[in-house]
Amino acid sequence: MTDTAPTAKRVPHERTFHGDTVIDEYHWLADKSDPDTVAYLRAENAHTEAAAAGLAGLRETVFGEIKARTQETDLSVPMRKGGHWYYNRMVEGKQYGIHCRVTVRPGETDPPSTVDGAPLPGEEILLDGNELAEGHEFFALGTFDVSPDGRWLAYSTDFAGDERFTLHVKDLSTGEVLADEIPDTHYGSAWALDASTLFYLTVDDAWRPYRVWRHVVGTAPDTDAIVYEEPDERFWVGVQLTRSERFILVDVHSKLTSEVHYLPADRPLDPLAVVAPRRQGVEYAVEHHGHRFLILHNDGALDFALSYTSVDSPGEWNTLIEHQPGTRLMGVDAFERYLVVSLRRDGLTGLRVVPLAGEEYDIDFPEPLYAVGADQNPEYQTDSFRLHYVSLVTPDSVYDCDLATGRLTLRKRRPVLGGYDPAQYEQHREWALADDGTRVPVSLVCRRGTARDGTAPVVLYGYGSYENSIDPWFSIPRLSLVDRGVVFAIAHVRGGGELGRAWYERGKLLAKKNTFTDFVACARHLVKVGWTAPERVVARGGSAGGLLVGAVANLAPDAFGGFVAEVPFVDALNTILDPSLPLTVTEWEEWGNPLDDPEVYGYMKSYSPYENVAAHPYPPILAVTSLNDTRVLYHEPAKWVARLRVTSPATPVLLKTEMEAGHGGPSGRYDVWREEAFVLAWVLDRLGAA
Repeated sequence: MTDTAPTAKRVPHERTFHGDTVIDEYHWLADKSDPDTVAYLRAENAHTEAAAAGLAGLRETVFGEIKARTQETDLSVPMRKGGHWYYNRMVEGKQYGIHCRVTVRPGETDPPSTVDGAPLPGEEILLDGNELAEGHEFFALGTFDVSPDGRWLAYSTDFAGDERFTLHVKDLSTGEVLADEIPDTHYGSAWALDASTLFYLTVDDAWRPYRVWRHVVGTAPDTDAIVYEEPDERFWVGVQLTRSERFILVDVHSKLTSEVHYLPADRPLDPLAVVAPRRQGVEYAVEHHGHRFLILHNDGALDFALSYTSVDSPGEWNTLIEHQPGTRLMGVDAFERYLVVSLRRDGLTGLRVVPLAGEEYDIDFPEPLYAVGADQNPEYQTDSFRLHYVSLVTPDSVYDCDLATGRLTLRKRRPVLGGYDPAQYEQHREWALADDGTRVPVSLVCRRGTARDGTAPVVLYGYGSYENSIDPWFSIPRLSLVDRGVVFAIAHVRGGGELGRAWYERGKLLAKKNTFTDFVACARHLVKVGWTAPERVVARGGSAGGLLVGAVANLAPDAFGGFVAEVPFVDALNTILDPSLPLTVTEWEEWGNPLDDPEVYGYMKSYSPYENVAAHPYPPILAVTSLNDTRVLYHEPAKWVARLRVTSPATPVLLKTEMEAGHGGPSGRYDVWREEAFVLAWVLDRLGAA
């Protein structure tokens, strides 16, 4: 450290539940309106900048590498919807994307292409994010939704990072943005077929989307009607127009239970009807297909089955694809003559094509580790399916699949400038053995020929919550690590969904500690088989993955040489005890309810990182957060760092707070690169790989 680290004041605050009294001396940091809070965060930022001043040159070098490898002026593969091709453009020197479309020419079936990302002939700019962001330090789009007739664009903006959006309607025929301005909306919207009725969502005080509204273009928002309101605080709602454009669906779901309502898209004033009433523990999702609603569900099917019921009179569920243990059905995309089922098996994603007439087949890929899934496919009457493919060494790729033959046509592979050659890298799958005998997969990428003599530096990444799987992905910034000899590894720990629903259930609620012990087992395995040594392993994770990092820092500091915790959920118990905070009540089915259940309270207290900071030294820690984050509030890492400072004063710990950002950090792409360059420089310095 090059200066004196700030010390937060200590103000005793008593917390008593289930006969257990705890003094939380940094509770005051949760008050963002307190000038002392902001002053403390700024002092930590100043300390971090001073402490990392010696890394300024490396940060600039890494930023330059990211920039040099990126094709800054680029164009996405155009997507057909109706009479237009829709696409996004990025322009060198600009922070944000430009949303565009061109008219489909007579007889045109393949998407138009361009040289070096130049605008397509006849381009119509629908929305320029750079113009919208002018004068703001942060900018994000929520909804971007073109009406079925192509005339209206519903879009929403956030200039703070708190994910509370203002909804706008733009007339694409004139370029006029209407006076229909609606604040405090959420992600998601749906147009009715009259192309003048728009359904949208708003949130309650706990940032839970709970109301669906109906708005008529050109009318005052205060005359909008509530279409649906969900009173149960465990549930949140979504709204969408089916691909067939036949129905508006209102999805109501908690962590364990689902209920879907619908109305005809050509009769937006009709009342909602329910596909199937909610039953505790039964999850289902609905896709419209001809005379039936397809229902992907877990009723008696742990890894989900696919059924259908009548559109005219929803009732009995008839099985279409039986439950197969070990093959987790993740979703279904319905087209006029085909179904495409997204699935997960043996730790890998997959796609299965089910024709209405003919034999079903899986789309095959040659690499041992990869991730594949549906891309944007808005057209219902089509024989082509667009998919996204990526691996640890293959950049993001967009393919069109001829559903009749299975033939794949590569439309675009993300350019990596500077002579990137995937043959210079290798990827591996390892299996660590957890304390209870469970085999835990680990995915790795490294430079070809990396020695397994215990000397390689390693970054071990993990998440392990909400059944979210950390599948292999390609990263241009990561090349700045790997090209310096760093092995990048992903620990596919329980709590994620990599090995099916049971994998998730064995890492949540009162089995949550499996997530943490799995991660430690993965780190120790990489040492045991010769990849690295404990002091040469840096653990990295964000959000719930930040909880993972904080928990393993307490659990096994000897297994790691450093920790990077981004927007980390490290004050988990205090947050889940407070139902007024965003997401808390909806999270009780993930973590348990410590308010009412003393066993849950005791269990969470035993692993929550903030509760378990110890007096022993920790390896160096870098915590990154954002002041306007609504998912994991900034005070969690701030309190954690403050307690680390006084409890373990020998531990080098840095806190970096983005003062104008949310859960995802900075919004502009160059700002994102600079933030990543800061983290990577810290990691490289810690690993001695700079």
